[in-house]
Amino acid sequence: MKFRNKWQMFLPRRTQSFLGWSQCLFFAIGILALSYVSFVLFDAGLYQAYQTWRFERALKKNGQSISNGQRLDLPIFLKVLEETKRTRTENLGVEGREGSPLGRIEISRIGLAAIILEGMDDKTLRRAVGHLPGTPLPGRSGNVAIAGHRDTFFRPLRSIRKDDEIKLATLNGSYLYRVDSTKIVEPEDIQVLEASNDAILTLVTCYPFNFVGSAPKRFIVRARRVY
Repeated sequence: MKFRNKWQMFLPRRTQSFLGWSQCLFFAIGILALSYVSFVLFDAGLYQAYQTWRFERALKKNGQSISNGQRLDLPIFLKVLEETKRTRTENLGVEGREGSPLGRIEISRIGLAAIILEGMDDKTLRRAVGHLPGTPLPGRSGNVAIAGHRDTFFRPLRSIRKDDEIKLATLNGSYLYRVDSTKIVEPEDIQVLEASNDAILTLVTCYPFNFVGSAPKRFIVRARRVY
């Protein structure tokens, strides 16, 4: 500190003033950045807790548990989720309905649990993991694709291993998938999202997990449905 003060004595007064204001500016930017990150994490956590509570409440109203694999009554879940007096005719989770909750993904061994929303926009991926529109809905045959951020909900994927079990809980039942493989691909490699005749699940997130900034690769988890 003393050395810095002595060094500043040899600088013009205008330069000293500029350096002082620069320090204050960078400090303020740092505080704002930390505040924004804290808000995003708090908002995501609060949203997840609220949607999970709604999901569990809907399942209880049907006399079901989240893991029993039986079919559920869709209109009841709609009523709980929307909490509105207006009569709605659309079904929850149909293709094209951005932001609608589809269910929940759980990978117990690595501590991953998150609500799944329809869509891939920034708001969706900030608060949950997103189902890629155009791919089958969870539980259906084909290549179900789900994406999430590597620094929030899908961060535990760095510890995933072959044969880990992935559970997708939806209103139509719970479905169990087992991990077949993981790999790292370029962002332009969309072959991992190609249609399939088998019931498979593809999880997508950015890679490397500890990369600062926009990560250059994609981490892919491929799993096959057991039931």
